[in-house]
Amino acid sequence: MTRPVVGVGAVASIGRDPSELFESLCAGRSGLAPLRGFDRSKFKAGHLFEIDDRPAPGVDVPGRATAFLLDAVGQAARDAGLGEDLRDVPILVGTGLRELRSLELWWRDGAAFGAGQMHFGTALRERFGAVDTHTFSNACSASLYALALAVDQLESGAVEHVIVAGADSITESMFGLTDAFQLEPPGRLRPFDVDRKGTILGEGAGAIVLAREADGHRRVHGRVRSVGVNCDAHHTTAPLQAGVAAAIRQAHRRAGVKPENVDLVMLHGTGTPLNDEVEVRALREVFGEHERVPLVTAVKSMTGHTAGSAGVLSLITALRTMSTGRIPPVTELDEPTEDVSALRLVHTTEATGRVEVAQVNGFGFGGLNAVAIVEAAR
Repeated sequence: MTRPVVGVGAVASIGRDPSELFESLCAGRSGLAPLRGFDRSKFKAGHLFEIDDRPAPGVDVPGRATAFLLDAVGQAARDAGLGEDLRDVPILVGTGLRELRSLELWWRDGAAFGAGQMHFGTALRERFGAVDTHTFSNACSASLYALALAVDQLESGAVEHVIVAGADSITESMFGLTDAFQLEPPGRLRPFDVDRKGTILGEGAGAIVLAREADGHRRVHGRVRSVGVNCDAHHTTAPLQAGVAAAIRQAHRRAGVKPENVDLVMLHGTGTPLNDEVEVRALREVFGEHERVPLVTAVKSMTGHTAGSAGVLSLITALRTMSTGRIPPVTELDEPTEDVSALRLVHTTEATGRVEVAQVNGFGFGGLNAVAIVEAAR
């Protein structure tokens, strides 16, 4: 049974709500900007996709990932008509690093930050009265893993609504790590380009409210048909084509769709040489035998790699595409690779078309693969 999405919320470097985010994506607007929170002299790279909310350049404050999460959850709850009292609503949060940046600021600079604030549940309880909260640190597929559990909870009949969210802020340690192993810092995030150099981190949060049933009184943004998940555990960082393809097939099987039924694929598209190659080859493995290949696109060239929130932000984008008929492009793509050129890639400028069924990919370190199938509201 499909589960209706009755509320959405989002914040990223190019938009403070789902509408602004989607308009920026369709316009090809990038959130890449000079470093705001870190000392530029310490790093080779000098740009990130940060949310511009700090009091001044170079001045960082704790609690930013939590603030992004509360904003997105609040937007989604209001959109769904749930208000601010969420004591009866489970909230499932996907993240890569939780509040590690706040811990860095506490350790190095003595910023005021308590151990209880590391867990998002503390702030969710204080703000919304939420008592049933769970955090998934499943790398870059975390929010789609959370979505899988949300679907199971609704199918059990135990709850009427579940909020699925993802949130991450960039930590200096993670940025420093990527800066160290990238011999030549990428000046742009260029998914599926022959000369792509690697990913660039981004900040963001997204949230959706799933309902057990539509009640006819609220807008339905779309419906979740299935989520396929696996952990192939092939390698600490390197993806496995067979594991990715298996997650896609599982999602199709659970949704009761065939490859030719899918109109659009939201690619993970990190801009790293191996990840892009494996994702496209896995997609061609699943879809290649069919004459009707879906349109494909990705958003990270404009939002950066937003880690734990990446999956839910792509899902919200897919819902907007289905309701508007507008498909955001992959930007920063000068010369597509041979493999991706065989697909119906939307790039450079937005496209238009009817999208009834969309696939959302999310893949993380350690072979944490997750794929969601969503359909347009009926």
